[in-house]
Amino acid sequence: MYRFLLTPRWLGILALTLAASVVMVMLGNWQLSRYQDRSAINERIDAAARLDPVPLTDVLTPPATAGTVGPAPHPDAAWTRVTVTGRYDSANVVLVRSRTVESRVGFEIVVPLVLADGTAVLVDRGWVPPAPGGAAAQPELPPTPEGEVTVVGRMHLSESMAGSVSQRDGRIETRRIGVPELAAELPHPTYGAYLLVDEQTPAADPAFTPIPIRHENNWQNGGYVVQWWLFAGMALVGYGYVARREAHTRSGKRRPRGDRLEVAAVSPPVAGSRD
Repeated sequence: MYRFLLTPRWLGILALTLAASVVMVMLGNWQLSRYQDRSAINERIDAAARLDPVPLTDVLTPPATAGTVGPAPHPDAAWTRVTVTGRYDSANVVLVRSRTVESRVGFEIVVPLVLADGTAVLVDRGWVPPAPGGAAAQPELPPTPEGEVTVVGRMHLSESMAGSVSQRDGRIETRRIGVPELAAELPHPTYGAYLLVDEQTPAADPAFTPIPIRHENNWQNGGYVVQWWLFAGMALVGYGYVARREAHTRSGKRRPRGDRLEVAAVSPPVAGSRD
């Protein structure tokens, strides 16, 4: 009944079905790994919020010479709360353009915080709106604190695909916060990650909007896992259904046509005929 499955046509269909199912299972496994990675990031964010800050040098290796950047921290160290004391370098403020906070486009203001040993760590002080004239208009900057400042902040890894760093009206501008790219523009050896301000002493200027720390959308990846694995199962079930229907179709075509009762054997005699 199912001998037709061994024909080249049906063997080819089976091979394609199995290949598609394997690919979909692998895509589901990849989404599962993404779900696990993002879940781990969310756990680190939540855990860091509950812990006391640690000194910056407990997490980051100091850089060497001016224009260079220190080693990047291990990804597991991201979002660690650290504390550091230094002086803001107001001559090297970095404007990070086209940044969205609360559905508004503006600038994040990043300033090197120079430590007592001459090294610096980039500190994202917060978000400000652009000046009147459009989203690209350079903002009015809140004043940079003079003297010694203590910052408690979340450690953020350098952003990927940072692109070029430019100068406009005497200010450093960039689209993304790439620590190595910015370090090349600064006169200080720079640590390999930057900080998002949680607290500052003296207090941060209220003109800044704090940068929100967003949790990763891990449930989206979890949904994709279920989706791909369901598709893989549906492909196999679909092959079985089509094969079964084909088998029944072929069986019906081969059914004998002479299995009816002979009508003449049971029909009544015609009037006038002899027994």
